[in-house]
Amino acid sequence: MGISRDSRHKRRATGAQNALVRKKRAFELGRQPAMTRVGAKRCHEIRVRGGNRKFRALRLDSGNFSWASEGVAKKTRVITVAYHPSNNELIRTNTLTKSAVVQIDATPFRQYYESFYGLPVNKKKPAKDSVSVKGSRHVKATIAGRQKQSKLDPQLEGQFGAGRLLACVSSRPGQSGRCDGYILEGEELAFYLKKISAKK
Repeated sequence: MGISRDSRHKRRATGAQNALVRKKRAFELGRQPAMTRVGAKRCHEIRVRGGNRKFRALRLDSGNFSWASEGVAKKTRVITVAYHPSNNELIRTNTLTKSAVVQIDATPFRQYYESFYGLPVNKKKPAKDSVSVKGSRHVKATIAGRQKQSKLDPQLEGQFGAGRLLACVSSRPGQSGRCDGYILEGEELAFYLKKISAKK
């Protein structure tokens, strides 16, 4: 018996059975869950209703993640699943779904920040490691102006030091074949850090 998404097989509120007036239909079809894991990319294409296509990701190891406060997005590596709001089993098995909190590689974002602001992300480093700004006087003046506006969340700064950022997956890997999301910041980051520490 296949997986079905129909409601005709269900009983009424009174407990009475519904009479069968027709057989199963393709539009009531349900499929196996993708259970996308962290690993070398493996994606299947599925023909769906209307001749459209879905991309069933079985393994993914990277995705596009946006840094909202900076207004920038970078492709980066997904390292592991840190927290899942629905099921602890999905953390143990490194299963990627929408709203999973994952650890991503911080390198592309660190490189962006240091080149855009001309400042080191980790202020605990000695002064000799500070980023040297190259270019014309105009470029140096532009970066100097940016430095006055730069402010980095202390919680994010600690994560940059470890080389891993916490991010939330906002795409549906089993439907789109992609693992895209956004970096956690502010109150949302504090909330998930509290949840992760409580779990340990």
